[in-house]
Amino acid sequence: MAVTAFLEILAGVEEPDTGTVLWGDSIRRSFLPKDYGHLFEKDLSVIDWLRQFSDEKDEGFIRQFLGRMLFTGEESRKSVTVLSGGERVRCMISRLMLEDPQCLILDGPTNHLDLESITSLNTALAKRTGTLIFGSHDVELIESLSNRVIEITEDDLLDHHYTYTEFLERRAASMGVLVGA
Repeated sequence: MAVTAFLEILAGVEEPDTGTVLWGDSIRRSFLPKDYGHLFEKDLSVIDWLRQFSDEKDEGFIRQFLGRMLFTGEESRKSVTVLSGGERVRCMISRLMLEDPQCLILDGPTNHLDLESITSLNTALAKRTGTLIFGSHDVELIESLSNRVIEITEDDLLDHHYTYTEFLERRAASMGVLVGA
């Protein structure tokens, strides 16, 4: 819950109790929240749902983004009101790719996704440039995408410029724990 609250504050959805979050004026950011059900209440096809977030209305253009998240053919004509949790996440990720932000903020991006969708997401995120801030329980995703870990402790903010595995190894070593033996 604390990670979700932190990400919501970074995304501007919630206000911090104290302090401020300052982003550069020209920084475009997009947020994948844990709770997005309200965005799927209108009876729209998947294509029309995504089209509402785009200046470009051409169906071929919209289908490119849906295709990256494995929506093909008739699936894209399905009503968003009947989509599974995984399909909704895939729609949300398609939306984020369409928005093309400089900073992506993701809260549990692999929740509800099957292995094929997780692989597709991981590939798309690995190829993009820009900043990625995310919270996840998916250790493989964390390891494959993280090259910097920001640890928030009770007293400090620690900025580690190395992978998640290196972070865990160094943390264990500092506690006198043997890792990988």
